[in-house]
Formats: sequence, structure tokens, C-alpha cells
Amino acid sequence: MLGIIGGTSLLFARLPPLEKQTVATPYGPAEVHAGAFALLMRHQHNLPPHRINYPACLSALAILGVDTIVAFGSAGSLKPGIPPGSLVIPTDYLSVTDIPSIHECSIEHVCPRLDADLVRTLGDLIPEARIGGVYAQTRGPRIETAAEVRALARVADLVGMTVASEATLALELGMRFAAVCTVDNYANGLGEETPTYEHILATSRANCRRTEKILENIVERFA
Repeated sequence: MLGIIGGTSLLFARLPPLEKQTVATPYGPAEVHAGAFALLMRHQHNLPPHRINYPACLSALAILGVDTIVAFGSAGSLKPGIPPGSLVIPTDYLSVTDIPSIHECSIEHVCPRLDADLVRTLGDLIPEARIGGVYAQTRGPRIETAAEVRALARVADLVGMTVASEATLALELGMRFAAVCTVDNYANGLGEETPTYEHILATSRANCRRTEKILENIVERFA
């Protein structure tokens, strides 16, 4: 079963008709819209990134039978060659903050990765997307400092606040995972404008029809 995780980039998109349900998990409840596929909006109850209950969200998808997840992630560009408005399907990730885990009472080690086959399939479905690159996750909710951006740019191409946590938990729960990142702004210090949440929302709104079409193609292919 296909699972879609959405956030800021899906706020203004027309979403397929699905039934909203609350799924009980060992980590708390999570709201999921379910039907031919499952859609989970990560910022439930308007929670900022650092307060999202990731174990509950990913567990809810697993409980519903999801085995393949495509996450839509809003990201900032760390490289001048990846301008706002770009689409990127990353092939690796790193985190400079805590990564949640379902293994709180046992010693379990997973080898983190994004699913290579799923990345290739998404690349075929979204020919305008750039394939490859490293997604760096920071804690949020604040924007990264210019110094942090310079440091991250040495090892990564995009910066966001959610996808690395979701990718690791998906792997722990036996689900393959890949992400489609919408580049909404240059990271702090790279562009002429100072990045703000309002600017990110404006970019998401401007690209909502494109995002709808991408979501439609993914659902047609996997669901």
C-alpha cells in the first residue's frame, strides 16, 4: 500500500477524497486520510517540526498496511545551482539533530538509506526533477543561521526539518521510503531575500498545481 506524507508543499494542493481516521499507536494517536492509499499530513494540529510525533505518524501508516512511502518535503537550497522552484529527489540524508526511533527499550541498529528503486521510479515519473543530492535536517522551527548554512553546504545540497526523521522511522518499521523535495527558497545567506515562513508559503501556493500533478502521477503508479 502506498503512503504519502505531506507538509507545507501540499497545503494549497487539491487532495484526493479520502476518509479521515484517527489511528491508535503505541506512541499516541495520529490522523491519516485513507482509501486506495494513505495520506498523512505531518503538521497535524499545526504542530511545528520539532514537536511532531514522528513515531506515532509513521507507526500509523505501518498499522494501516503501508509498505511504500513517498514524502513531500519543503526544503531550502544550499547550492546556487539549485534555485527556488526546483524539484529534487535526494539519494542520501544527514541530521544535525536528534533522530527519533521506535527502539527505546532494545538495542537495534538499522543502516539508514533512501530506497534506490523508489528513487529511480520517482525520477521516471517526475522528469523535471533533479535526481541525487543530500538532504540535511535541522531541528527547527527557526531558520538556519548563515554560518550553519555555510557549514551544511559543504556536505549537503538541501536543508529541511522533517524528512530524515521520517526516513529512519520508515526503515525501522519495514517500509521503503523516498522523498520529493520542493525547493522553496535559498537557505539563509545564499539569496538576496531573507527567508521567512511567509515566503515559503507563497512559493508553495505558486507551485500548487504542479504539486497536484506530481501527486496524481505517483498515486496512479503505486496505488
